[in-house]
Amino acid sequence: QVQLVESGGGLVQPGGSLRLSCAASGSIFRIGAMGWYRQAPGKGRDRVATITSSSSTYYANSVKGRFTISRDNAKNTVYLQMNSLKPEDTAVYYCNANIVTSATMSQYNFWGQGTQVIVSS
Repeated sequence: QVQLVESGGGLVQPGGSLRLSCAASGSIFRIGAMGWYRQAPGKGRDRVATITSSSSTYYANSVKGRFTISRDNAKNTVYLQMNSLKPEDTAVYYCNANIVTSATMSQYNFWGQGTQVIVSS
């Protein structure tokens, strides 16, 4: 009924930029906080950036000054603008959101399937 679909990943050279998008669809009443997490090969899943419904943001120290999270509530979409990319940014990036569904009027936490970002020459 509700799903998150990421897009915008791909292969980019060090110093380059990518913009990730994550659109929520389905039986949605309201979306709360949204965020981006990433998992490098052989590593755990780390929080990259989050944004609340009132647009308060959090960034991991490793991406501060380089990444920007934003949201478009009318489109049920969260974005991650990634600039000055480094090889260590290589990971699968996952979208996350707290969503109150219309069917239950209860909040659930949802994950997208992930999009691959590879930063390499």
